[in-house]
Amino acid sequence: MHLNKEHLKELIEKKQLVTNYIDLERQLTPNGIDLTVEKIESFMGKGQLDFSNKKRVIPDTEELETNNGWWHLDKGVYKLTANEIVDIPKNLVGYGFPRSSLMRMGCFIENGFWEAGYHGKTVCLLVVGNKKGVDIEKDARVLQIAFKEIEGVKEGYRGNYGFEK
Repeated sequence: MHLNKEHLKELIEKKQLVTNYIDLERQLTPNGIDLTVEKIESFMGKGQLDFSNKKRVIPDTEELETNNGWWHLDKGVYKLTANEIVDIPKNLVGYGFPRSSLMRMGCFIENGFWEAGYHGKTVCLLVVGNKKGVDIEKDARVLQIAFKEIEGVKEGYRGNYGFEK
């Protein structure tokens, strides 16, 4: 079952499913919560990925400065970090979707899957396809996460990208 606004609000307020939000009432949607932009970075090198992750190389990035609180982004691919911290219990998973306004501007977000047990910030790709670029204000709502209840998870997320509570 996908969680609705009322259930999400309860989990956020009582269980801290999501913290570090800006305005819960504005960010809650009928079926999810909007995540907001903390920072945007550009990639400075190439990455490398293998099966075991022993040879994995995550490229360096450079944080982009805002101009009066706005980023002007040319066509390209950027690393975006959200303000919010998610703390997903073992009975939930999260799915992310770009806000439709972003897509109508010629941009989209690619993100990973939020596994049961994940705790941390959301980092995703912002792809600007619009040849004229886009302007994005700091703290703009760009990505919606929807949560679904699951059963039978004994061991939660064990990857490298979350952090300890």
